Amino acid sequence: MIHWSYAEMREAFGWDLDHFIYFGGYPGGADLIADRQRWSRYIIDSLIETTLSRDILLLTRVDKPALLRRLFQLGCSFSGQILSYQKMIGQLQDAGNTTTLAHYLELLTGVGMLTGLQKFAAHQVRERASSPKLQVLNTALITAQSRLTFDEARKDREFWGRLVESAVGAHLINSATGMGVELFYWRERGREVDFILRSGKTVVAIEVKSSSRKEGLPGMDAFDKTFNPQRKLLAGGDGIPLEKFMLTPAAEWVAE
Repeated sequence: MIHWSYAEMREAFGWDLDHFIYFGGYPGGADLIADRQRWSRYIIDSLIETTLSRDILLLTRVDKPALLRRLFQLGCSFSGQILSYQKMIGQLQDAGNTTTLAHYLELLTGVGMLTGLQKFAAHQVRERASSPKLQVLNTALITAQSRLTFDEARKDREFWGRLVESAVGAHLINSATGMGVELFYWRERGREVDFILRSGKTVVAIEVKSSSRKEGLPGMDAFDKTFNPQRKLLAGGDGIPLEKFMLTPAAEWVAE
C-alpha cells in the first residue's frame, strides 16, 4: 500500500496537519474527502479489502481468513495500545493460538497495514517475548471504519488523542523503513514511553501530547534513569510543534 508523508500530502493537495491526521496518507483518496462517505468506501473497498484479498489471501496460505480480518479490525480499534496475544485471543472468536496471531500480524505488517511494536529492552530476546503495541501504518484505516466525521473526531478529545499518537507512530515507522532505524515502545510498572527510536547505540525516547495541558512525564523520567537515552523528545503540547515533528524523518532524530 502506498503511503505518502504529511510533507507530500501538504505539497500535493494543500492539506493541513489535522486533515492528514484524520484522512491519512493515501493519495488516491485525497480528491474524495469532501464526500466523507465516498472517501470511506474508497478506503474500505479499494484499499483495505483489495489488499487483504489480493496481496495476502491470494499469495499466502491463510487457514483462517476470517480471523485475519478480525485481527486487522482489532488492531485498528486498539491502535496505540499494548495488547498481549492472550488478550487478543480473548477478544477474537476462533483465534487459535498465539503463534497464529503473531504470524497474521506479520502478514499485515508486510502489506503496510498494521504492525505490532515490540518493547524496548536491553536484550533482544526480551524484546521478542514482549506484548506488542498495535500500530496502524496509516490513520485512514481507523477513520474510514469510524462513525465520526472529521469535525466530530476533532471534538472528541480521547479519539483525537489516540489518532494523533497513531499518526506519529505511522510517520516514524514509514520514515524509518530502510534507514537502519528501529522503533519500539517501553513500559514498566505502569510507566510508559510512547516510542523509542534506536539506531546503532543511539537511543531516543519520544512522548506524544495532543493538547497543551501540562502533565508530568513519569514514564520518560523512569526510562531516562534506566537507559540514559541520548535524546528525550516531547512531540506536541509544550514540546516540539507537532507540525514540525511530522515533517521530520525518523532518521534525523537519531542522527548524531
